[in-house]
Amino acid sequence: MLYYETLVTLRSIRNKLIMEKLTIQEEEVMLYIWEMEECFVKDVVAKFQPPAPPYTTVASIIKNLERKKYVSAKRFGNTYQYTPAIKEIEYKKTFMNSVVKNYFENSYKELVSFFAKDQKISSDELKDIIDMIEKGKEY
Repeated sequence: MLYYETLVTLRSIRNKLIMEKLTIQEEEVMLYIWEMEECFVKDVVAKFQPPAPPYTTVASIIKNLERKKYVSAKRFGNTYQYTPAIKEIEYKKTFMNSVVKNYFENSYKELVSFFAKDQKISSDELKDIIDMIEKGKEY
């Protein structure tokens, strides 16, 4: 069992290191896949608000996600079932770290300050965040 856990951890670390950026369309599809955990292309198409993109478009997006190692595929007859290969929280952490590094001088303080100045976050919300940090809670 220890070997399996070590292998999963190593794969997770490797995936984080080589994680390619997602396009807006890929990210939207990936959100649906994370939500469903296991799905077929038709399931993802059904998640879109009308007018949904064509089946072939969604299939191409999912193939790109597979190539980028975000999903893995399991064959069922002439179709494939897709499951996330990267956890949503891993993607969020990597994405946010990149945003903070590239746009906020690698400072989360600058990020929060930006939203406070732009009035996207209230002083009450900031107090709640401070309380969460002090109590060691996650969101």
